[in-house]
Amino acid sequence: MTEYVLVAGAWLGAWAWDDVVPELRAAGQGAHAVTLSGVADKQGVPAGQKTHVQDIVDEVERLGLSDVVLVGHSYSGIPVGQAAERIGDRLKRVVFVDSNVPADGESFVSRWWQGPAALEAVIAANDGYWPPLTAPECEGQGLDDAQVARIVGGATPHPGASLSEPAVVSRPPGELPATYIKCLLDGPEPTDDVAELLRGESWRLREMDTGHWPMFSRPGELARILLEEAGGLRDGVRAALDRR
Repeated sequence: MTEYVLVAGAWLGAWAWDDVVPELRAAGQGAHAVTLSGVADKQGVPAGQKTHVQDIVDEVERLGLSDVVLVGHSYSGIPVGQAAERIGDRLKRVVFVDSNVPADGESFVSRWWQGPAALEAVIAANDGYWPPLTAPECEGQGLDDAQVARIVGGATPHPGASLSEPAVVSRPPGELPATYIKCLLDGPEPTDDVAELLRGESWRLREMDTGHWPMFSRPGELARILLEEAGGLRDGVRAALDRR
C-alpha cells in the first residue's frame, strides 16, 4: 500500500486536503494530511523552514510509514523536497503540486517573482507573518464562490521565518523520483528551475487545466493523478474518479 503524506502551501493546514484524502483511501491507499507548525490549528508555534521539514519527517516516522509519496503544494514543495532526502528508502516518489522546489542556499523569499524585497516588506509590515489570501487574489484560478470562501475562511497568517530561511539540500533534486503537476491557469509553463529538472530522467510532468489550488477546484482529478503517478489506480477507481 502506498502512503501519501500531503502538505498544503502557505496559510493552509491539513484541512485543505479534505476532498482528496477520501479519494486516495477509497483506492485502498494510505493518506495522511499534515499541518505545518505556525498555521491553522498550530498557530502560535514558532516555525522556520527547518521546523517544517521536521514536521514532515516526524509524521512519516511517527506513523512508521514506508512506500511514501510526499506531496507538496506551492510553498510546501521546498520543505517536502528536503524531507524526501531525510526519509531515505522509505520514499517512493515526490509529487510537487504547482509548487516551489528546493535549491541549496535559496529560500522562498529569495525566488519571489516580484523580487525578495517586495515580500520581505509585506512580512515586516505584518509582525513577521505573511498575511492570508483575500478573495480577489483567488480570481482566475478555476474556483467557484464556495471554494474561494473555504480557502479564504480557513487561511491563517504564515510565519515569515519559514519563507526566509534557506533550504539545505545535499542531494541534487533532479535525482529524486519526482512528478511535477503544473496547473495551467496559474501560468502555462513551469518556472525555469523546474523546467531544468524536468529534462532529467527522474522527473515527469503532468498538467491540470485548473488553477493553483487543485485540491479545491479539481480534487477528484488531482487524486487520480496522484494514484497514477504511484501506480495505485485500479480500473474501477479510475472510472469513479473520472465521473467526479
